[in-house]
Amino acid sequence: MKKLQLFYLLSSLSIFSINAQDTIKQAKNPYTEARYHYYLKTILLFNEYLDTDSGSFNTTQLRFLHPIANKAWNLRVDLPLVSTNTSSINKTGIGDIGAGISYIPYLDHSKGIAFRVKVISNSAVDPALGTGKWVFAPAVFYGAYFIEKKLLWIASLENQLSFAGSENRSDVNTTALENYFMYIIGKNWIAADVAFRYNATNKGYPNNAFLEFGRKITKNDMAYIHPSIGFGSHKSYNYGIEIGMLILF
Repeated sequence: MKKLQLFYLLSSLSIFSINAQDTIKQAKNPYTEARYHYYLKTILLFNEYLDTDSGSFNTTQLRFLHPIANKAWNLRVDLPLVSTNTSSINKTGIGDIGAGISYIPYLDHSKGIAFRVKVISNSAVDPALGTGKWVFAPAVFYGAYFIEKKLLWIASLENQLSFAGSENRSDVNTTALENYFMYIIGKNWIAADVAFRYNATNKGYPNNAFLEFGRKITKNDMAYIHPSIGFGSHKSYNYGIEIGMLILF
């Protein structure tokens, strides 16, 4: 479970290019080992409810990850179904579909480095269900185990920057520094996460934090629940809750 958790989190979370030739261990390249230890096809299905000052947003999302090339790469696709419930808008439909490619130039049994490039399309069926912009989002990750591989830490830095879309919608320009801690207890885990964000468009700090409780149900299936809160100036929501299922195959 520990290797799968580290691999999955590094490959599915998402700024800087890393030179693979300099960072992969020459003595032992982990990608020469059995495929299932490091790269599995993955389906993540989750539902997230967010409460805001003007109403609520609910997102049901299907995320699919597929290994490509030499097992150091994977392809990610996000398909969201979004519902809004405010005093003036009540709509449900497809949100902004995203796709990305992750690369893991270094990974062993206790630590790893990854980076990801993601594009979020302006594909929402209604302006209320998306940003109205095409968004480019590069990111870099570092993950490591501590305390006899029971504690997992992942740090990430991501920038989301719009490059096309409706001129009537605000530009997207947000940088996020995130730290995720997971403590593994047998088939269960407890996690905490805090993300500090700076929105350069409105000069705000839409930060958030969450606690997570998860369990490995079968050899390849995991489920989790995590409540969250938003904080900082121009926060994007007040509180939320997410429930998800992870399937490896």
